[in-house]
Amino acid sequence: MSYEPTEEFQRAEKAKARELRKSRWWQNRIASSPCYYCGVRLTAKEATMDHIVPVCQGGTSTKGNVVPACKACNTAKKDRSAAEWALEQAVQPLAVAAELHHVGDDAQQQ
Repeated sequence: MSYEPTEEFQRAEKAKARELRKSRWWQNRIASSPCYYCGVRLTAKEATMDHIVPVCQGGTSTKGNVVPACKACNTAKKDRSAAEWALEQAVQPLAVAAELHHVGDDAQQQ
């Protein structure tokens, strides 16, 4: 059973996120935190606010659910949860390695 938040809920949470971005807490957070996902140090201008559990999945715009992220990670994560995205990232290198292994097999057979 999946939860689909209403448009009204999503609008309200996005408005809360806009307000949270203006808060002293968020300004302090982005001044001292790297990207939550890749660890790259960010300037305040580079930092984006990412919801660990996306609003479209019922996540809220609260201090416990938002983290600083670089634009690249935030864009790549899209509307997946942090756990979903991390699992996908962990699997990707294995797929690439397997693909490279097969390319090597083809070269040996020729």
